[in-house]
Parts: sequence; structure tokens; C-alpha cells
Amino acid sequence: MLMKYKISILLLFIFQGLFSQDPLSDQILDEVVVSTTKINLPFSKNFRTIKIISSDEILKSSANNLSDLLQQVTGIDVRRRGVGGVQGDLYIRGGGFDQTLLLIDGMKMDDAQTGHHTLNMIIPLYLIERIEIIKGPAARIFGQNAFNGAINIVTKDVIGEVGKATIKLNELSYGSFEQKNISITSKVLGDKVKSLISFSGNRSDGYRHNTDYKKNNFFTKTTFNSKKSPVDLIASFTENKFGANGFYASPSATEQYEETQASLLGVSTTINSKKLSITPKLYWRRGQDEYIYIRDNPAVYRNLHKTNKVSAELSGSYFSKSGVSGFGLDISTVNISSNNLGEHDRTTINFFIDHTFKLLDQKLVVSPGLAISYFSDMSFHSFPGIDLGFDFSSNFKIYSNIGKTYRIPTYTDLYYSDRTTLGNENLNPESAISSEFGIKYINSNLKFSASLFNRDAKNIIDYAKENENDLWKAVNIGSLKTKGIEFDFLYNFMSKHTLSNTNSFTIGYTNIKDDNYVSNINFSRYSLNSLKHHLTTSVNLNYSKNINHSILYKYAQRTDKSNYSVLDSKIMFKKKIFIYVNNILDEQYSETNLVPMPGRTFLIGFSIGID
Repeated sequence: MLMKYKISILLLFIFQGLFSQDPLSDQILDEVVVSTTKINLPFSKNFRTIKIISSDEILKSSANNLSDLLQQVTGIDVRRRGVGGVQGDLYIRGGGFDQTLLLIDGMKMDDAQTGHHTLNMIIPLYLIERIEIIKGPAARIFGQNAFNGAINIVTKDVIGEVGKATIKLNELSYGSFEQKNISITSKVLGDKVKSLISFSGNRSDGYRHNTDYKKNNFFTKTTFNSKKSPVDLIASFTENKFGANGFYASPSATEQYEETQASLLGVSTTINSKKLSITPKLYWRRGQDEYIYIRDNPAVYRNLHKTNKVSAELSGSYFSKSGVSGFGLDISTVNISSNNLGEHDRTTINFFIDHTFKLLDQKLVVSPGLAISYFSDMSFHSFPGIDLGFDFSSNFKIYSNIGKTYRIPTYTDLYYSDRTTLGNENLNPESAISSEFGIKYINSNLKFSASLFNRDAKNIIDYAKENENDLWKAVNIGSLKTKGIEFDFLYNFMSKHTLSNTNSFTIGYTNIKDDNYVSNINFSRYSLNSLKHHLTTSVNLNYSKNINHSILYKYAQRTDKSNYSVLDSKIMFKKKIFIYVNNILDEQYSETNLVPMPGRTFLIGFSIGID
């Protein structure tokens, strides 16, 4: 009865919006050039399962941070610990949190220590132009961390009237649990140099004992020679301090505390000619993680880990009569210094080549490719793959892909030890053969995609134990077969107040089934608790030219049979005043490690610009 009640409320919101507006059939959806594939192609020309979240969609969404936003995408599982994006693990179509690669402007944010730090680099949503999500095997393009997919955050260009300086209060807000948020950006726009500087700060007393947090982010982007072959320099620093009640170890560990730092400094440009496009990148990523078991008594147990990664990349596309060739080479060095994990270093070299053939009057697309990776401590590995696609019309296409993917153990997998967990220096790398078959339909106001996917993985790394009181030990749990189905539907319809397709309705669903071939694993920490059922649906409505309302409903059921439903809402006035209400139905649920998520919460705030 409760479930029926929740769904009834959702449908009431949706159908009120859908049938109070007139549909519009002649608006053309904006075409987006996707860079996630390393071969820049329009969205409509890609033959993969790719999701684009635009800056306008980000603005209207009911999310206030990146973790909450990604959780609204079907097939993506962000297992949050608490609120405010303080800590969460990122999964695509099941698997493990170390198997998804996050990039910022094409720069890889992987952390050799642990995948727990994938989301540590907090880029405020107002700085993001779009988010490109590629699902399925992406190792032949990006390397070993893209086991299940990759997410590329594209930051906004520094644009505006030359000669002007601006400052904007992006957010000043207050909410439940004494949430206080502030963010400010400033632009200086010269003829040859354009710069943006941003600061954001977030505070909260926490929604239960020892869940308070303080987050700060500094971000700057400078564009040199903006008229010819622009050179972009970005720098970002994020510091996050938070109480970690039950986040790790066991739920009884209520006094845990953690401080993380994430730094990025990178420079990139793109050089174009008639047939050749080349993009060089050079960047440094630093991570620091301090963990304290008892917050007020660090002497009992304390870990301090520092990682550094320096990477040089060169990727490009060559256009010829036979099609488009993509190529790339990246070389990176990684080192870690830790009181628990020890001191280690690794050099990685990754090379890939890809070619797109267009046959049968350009209706059939065939894209074979190969990546070869060298790890100084793990030898050579190769990642072959092929994409196929057929255009039945400009609106409808089918596609299929198959590829090998790979992941080497993190330093935490290999060397970590504490009173509840034990690493394993004898771990073998993970590998998998992933395949997918899908369809896409796109017209002026509708997008639909559906896919079947399968992943046969071997030597999957997980933390397992035979008895409940045993230590969690990193082991290769054997083979794991994951299969599933996924669909996404988007419909844009007219707002009678704006006379444009500014209203939208979306629904997405993913079903995942994991078959573990090993029967002697009684307890698994990560891999075997996928989102078996994941439903997301939303409606975005414009009640007038100045009032926008977004409603989001999520239903999730995991492999362990736990399930929950969450209803969120956001109202904006003139794009300057906003009100968030999350978990409207006051659902009691947890996403990972039995950490309870908060009940109904609110956030209210505004933004203003000053020239």
C-alpha cells in the first residue's frame, strides 16, 4: 500500500504537467559534439550508449552537487555516505567502484590509492558545461580504469564581453542540519587572456552524530590566445573534512573522521588543420587522505596517504577518404607515500588506435580499435574491441560493441591492513569481455535508447570473508557474469508560457543480474550488491517565464533485496531564487555499509550577478 501511495503521488505530479501543456513538434534538439570517445563526433553519430547532461539540465535538476546529480542517471549507482557529496563510491552497471573512470576536461582523475577517492575533486555544478557518460567497456580508449565506463566533466569556457570584469554570487543558501553554502565566481576578460576564478564553501553540523562536514573548493581557468588555438590552464583544489560515523569498518565505528585533499593542475590545447586534429595535455593530480579511527584520540589508529600523478597525453583524429582514425599516447608516473601502504611508484604507458569505416553509402559504421598498456609493476596488457552501427534513417539506428577491459589492483587492494581489513599482495588483475547491443531513436522532441549488455569478468577483486566475525580480505573472487537491460526515454513538450520546448519528461530503467560462479563466498563487501532494479523518472515544468519546477522520483532495489523510493523537488524563481526539498516522502534507507541516509531535508538560497 505504501509503495502504491508513493507512485500515485509521483504520477499526479507528472500527469498534471504533461496534460496541462501543449506539445510542440518542430523544435530541433541541440546537437552536441561528444569528446568522451577521443574522436570528436556529434551525439547522433556515436554508436555507443552515451548520456549527455547539459548545463541547462544541471541548472534545472533537483541536485545540488555532482554525486546527487549522477545518481539521477539510470545505470549509475553512487553509493553515498551521508549528504553534501562528502563521500560516495561510483559504479556503472554494477561491478566495483574502482572500475569507473572520472575525467575533468579529458584529464584522468583515477587515484592509485583507492577508488573511494574518485569523486574527491569537487567541481561545483555551476562550472560544468556538460557531462559525458559512456557506458560499457572504454579501456581501449582510456586505459585500465575504464572497466565499466567513463564519465567526462567538461568545464565551461571563459566567455564574455572583452574588457569587462564581473563577479557573481552563484549561491548563498541555508538548509537542514545547519547547511550553509556559498559560492562566488569572478571573470576578467582581456583581448588575449581570459580568466575565471571560483570559490565555494559548504558547511553542515550533520544529520546525526559525527556527520558534520566542511568543504572548500578553489577553481581557476585561464584561456590564452583565445582567437587562435586557445591554450587552457586549469587549477583546482578541494579540501573536505568530515565526521565518518559508520562510513568504513562496521556501523559500530561511530567516531571515525577523515580529511581529504585533491589538487589538479593541467594545461591543454587543440591544434586543427584540414585533415588533422591534435590535442596535447599535461597535468598533475595530487591526493591526500588522512583517516582517524577515533576522532578525539588519533593515537589509537591513524592513516595518512599521499599520492602524486604526473601525466602527459597526446590524442588526435585524422580524417581521410577511408574514414576517421583516432590515436593517442599517454605516459604517467604515480607514487604513493603512506604510513600504512608503504612507499611505491608505478609508470604507465598507454597507446591506442581506432579507425571508423563508413560503408554501404555511409549507413554501416565499423570501428575496430586496440589499446596496449604497460605497467612497470604489472607488465603489458592489450584491450582490443570493435563498434558496429547501422543507420536505418537519420532518426533510427542500431549498434553493437564488444571489447576487452582490464583493471590492476589499487595500492589499498595490495597492501592495506587494519583491525577489520587485510590487503593481499598476491592479487591478480581483473579482466573482462564486455558486449552490448542497442537501438537509438532521435527526433525533434524525443530521444529513446535501449540496450542489452553482458560482462564476463574474471579475477574480480573484492573484500570477502567466510564468517561474519572474520577480517575482510582482498581476494580474487573468481568469475562474475553480469547481464542486464537498460532504456532511457526523453520527451520535450511545449510550455504555453514560454512557447518553446522547455518542459520535459524522462524515464529510465536498468535491470542487472549478477551470477557468481564461486559458491564459497559467504560475505562480499562490494561486487555482489548491485542495483538489481533502478528506476528514475523526472518531469521539468515551466509554470511561467519565471518559475521552473523539477520533480524526480527514484526507486532502487539491490541484490540483497533492500529497496527504497526517493522523491525530490526543486523550484526556481527567475533562475535566481531556489528551493530544494529532498526525500519528500521521508524514506528510511541506506546506500552502503548500513549508513542511514537523512530523512526529509530542505535547502533555500539565491544567486546574483554584479558587473
